Amino acid sequence: MPDALAFDIIPVTPLQQNCTVLLCQATGAAALVDPGGDVEDIVATVQRHGARVEKIFLTHGHLDHVGATAPLKERYGVPVEGPHRDDAFWIEGLPMQAQMFGFPPLPTFTPDRWLEGGDTVRFGAVELAVRHCPGHTPGHVVFFHAASRLALVGDVLFAGSIGRTDLPRGNHADLLRSIPEQLWPLGDDVRFIPGHGPMSTFGAERRGNPYVADAVLARR
Repeated sequence: MPDALAFDIIPVTPLQQNCTVLLCQATGAAALVDPGGDVEDIVATVQRHGARVEKIFLTHGHLDHVGATAPLKERYGVPVEGPHRDDAFWIEGLPMQAQMFGFPPLPTFTPDRWLEGGDTVRFGAVELAVRHCPGHTPGHVVFFHAASRLALVGDVLFAGSIGRTDLPRGNHADLLRSIPEQLWPLGDDVRFIPGHGPMSTFGAERRGNPYVADAVLARR
């Protein structure tokens, strides 16, 4: 298949955030999704696959998802796409975020392209659909590769949980709306890579997630 997709997940930073290296098997191109830190670990993973980095994709602006973006952009000379513009305040505030969470100073940056729901992003022969899923942050986006039934959902949804909404401009009601409206229609068979922890499927979360299972949402 021309758009066959592989991936490698690298937990980074003390928060163990899932940075994902997406690999286009047809062209050898790669994209980095949410490179939050540990630059040399990410570079080593790319080298191990013999891949060529073409893009950096960001789901949202929290430091454990974007902290290594500036040095990796400089190293590879590639554009940064995402998140939605509503997360600009988080990226502009990276120095403040680093201080708040006890991280070393982090350089800020400006994405080359802000994303909207309905957009697509591309690297190599791979195309991913973009869904805007506010709640954890106002500008959070999700990436979906239809051919491989794979979604990268950042901190919107986890195996058995959902994203926190107690940080600036988080909104619990928005998150509970985003998940069934933007994720469930993609299909119960879709596997997803969350921002932290193990993978799951949308079907498994619809059955058993204590926050957004169908039975739980039906009672609201």
